[in-house]
Parts: sequence; structure tokens; C-alpha cells
Amino acid sequence: MSVSGLKAELKLLESIFDKDHERFRIVSWKLDELHCQFVLLPPPPGSSPPPPAPLTIHCNITESYPSSSPIWFVESDDPNLTSVLERLEDIKKSNTLLLQQLKRLICDLCRLYNLPQHPDVEMLDQPLPTGQNGTTEEVTSEEEEEEDMGEDIEDLDHYDMKEEEPVDGKKSEDEGIEKENLAILEKIRKNQRQDHLNGAVSGSVQASDRLMKELRDIYRSQSYKTGIYSVELVNDSLYEWHVKLLKVDPDSPLHSDLQVLKEKEGVEYILLNFSFKDNFPFDPPFVRVVSPVLTGGYVLGGGALCMELLTKQGWSSAYSIESVIMQINATLVKGKARVQFGANKVNILCIIIEVTFVLMSEEPCIPMQDSGACHSGTGRWLYPN
Repeated sequence: MSVSGLKAELKLLESIFDKDHERFRIVSWKLDELHCQFVLLPPPPGSSPPPPAPLTIHCNITESYPSSSPIWFVESDDPNLTSVLERLEDIKKSNTLLLQQLKRLICDLCRLYNLPQHPDVEMLDQPLPTGQNGTTEEVTSEEEEEEDMGEDIEDLDHYDMKEEEPVDGKKSEDEGIEKENLAILEKIRKNQRQDHLNGAVSGSVQASDRLMKELRDIYRSQSYKTGIYSVELVNDSLYEWHVKLLKVDPDSPLHSDLQVLKEKEGVEYILLNFSFKDNFPFDPPFVRVVSPVLTGGYVLGGGALCMELLTKQGWSSAYSIESVIMQINATLVKGKARVQFGANKVNILCIIIEVTFVLMSEEPCIPMQDSGACHSGTGRWLYPN
């Protein structure tokens, strides 16, 4: 689909569901992102409860749309809402994939909250203007084959056009990113395209597109630009990051320890390893402290972090990676983490045991404030170091 076709879909959505719509609102949109709200019914007149806040929904539109489905996530931990979003994956083939998924979403949300179906959803079935929906006539099998063969080229064209034709009044997706970081993003894109052409694709489209968005957002972030933390991809892989915590609370014992570490070893940061799975953002990243060896701060013996937000139960697909990084920074200080000077390198077996436990556990990892130990929720206690 051309950029004009995608833009036509988005403009149609905005015309139907404006910011004052009684049920569903398009708050803002760009070619790669959609921000929506589902409006719940207000309480009956005279009742004391305040009106419920609208349900905030985000949609990331991939560079290969409509070959790849949009990625939906909601600012809620309700498993019923997660199920609603997962059902959108059932709609895969359509010239107006975004419109059809949004129709399903609104209908399912109305059923979930026992609300009447809104008649405006039927307007999503109307055809786009001729020439803007990718195909306007039936495609023969031979044409379909040619289309498949040219899919990679179309994907590249889609990306180039998106760069050249930003939405009026909207910022370019690369605005605010330094040149060296833009070069990293471009290298990742080229590697992904080459892997695709070679049939050696790793990860998933969903995870890769979300991680690219997370990386762009980090490169724009003031916390990143002011040197609170840094990010480096391990072997140019989107699925493994090295994150350096360069600044912690200057009044904390951890900060003092890092100053001593700088004098002794020339290192003044905490190195974290982030590993992402193919089903990110629906599963959390696995995060561990690589160096230095820390005690307290809810850090286990192999460096794994005992934080509920990094477990399946505590994770939400709406969380950004920067917010996770900043939360880890604060948690280390709050948990009174200290550098263990002269400690031996962590035993690899300890790391394997912790990784296996954290990834397979369905229970929250509950930090105990006083001892620094963690309760797994299954009757087991895990003690740091």
C-alpha cells in the first residue's frame, strides 16, 4: 500500500471518530502511530462516583503495513482487554486492514463493557477513494505472485515515501535524533532488509517494529541526551541491549560506591543486559546486572532483578523501555544497593538458574524491603548474593 492509501485510512478514521465522539476518539495520528480513546458510559445522574476515565489505546503501524498487522496495546493490565487485542490478529488480509481491525476492536469493547454497538462503526466498511486502497480490482493468481515477488521492494518504497511525505503538521519520526543515532537506526533497517532477502529473519515483525520505536523514543529522550543512561545494541541485535546507568541519586550510598569504583577500576556506571523475546511487548524483557557485582537493591546472586514489573503478572505491553530503565535506576537506590568490591565474577550456573526461574515463573517476584530477599510467590525465598 502506498503512503497515500494509509493516509486515506487514517483521515477517514479521524473524520468518523473525532476528538468529541461519544464512544471512540482519534486523539492523534502519524503514519506510524495512532492514539485513541474508548469512552465508557458516565454514571447515572445523581450518583456519587466520578465518570470513568476513557480507555487509552495505542497502535503502532509497521513499515510493511498492510503485509504486517498493526500492533495494538492498551494502558491497562486487565486480561480481558489483552484478549480483545489478541483477537485482532485474526484479521490479516484486507485492503483496509486498519479500518477492519478498528471495527472489530470497537465492537468487542462495546460487548466487554455491555454498551450498545455504535452505528458509526458501519462507516468503516466504506471503500477508500479509488487508487488509494492498494488494489481496486480483483487480482489474478499471476498478479498475486508478482505482488509477492515485489513485496520487499514495496516495503522499501513504503519506507522511503514515509520519509519524504510526513503528515502535515506532524513531526518526522526521526526529528530530535542525533546523526550518529540515526546512522545506527539506518544500519538496523538495512540489516533487517538483507536478512529478509536472505531468508534469515530473526525475531518477529511485531517485536522488531516495537523495539525500533522504543529505540527511536530513547534517542529523542532528554534523560538519554543528558547522560543519565546510555544504550548499545549487542552485536547490532535489536533483541539484546547493553544499558549503562551513568547517573544515580547523588545522595545515595550507591553513588558514593560508584565514585570509589571509578578511582579503583576506572568504571563509574552500572551495566545492565536487556534480552527481548519474539513476543515482546506482550512479555517483559529479562534484565540482569552484568557489572559491578551488587548487593541489596533487589539484585539476586546472578545479577537478575527481582522486580514485579519484570514478571508476566506485573508487566504491561504499554510500558516503555525508558520507563523500565528509569524505574530500575530508582529501585536500586530505594533498595539500598551497594557495590561489592573485590567480589568474584558471577557463576554462570547461578545466572542460568535465575534466568530460568524468572522466565518460567507465573508468580510475582516480591521484594522484601528490609532483607533485600525476594519471595517468589510460590513459597520460595530468593536471597541476593
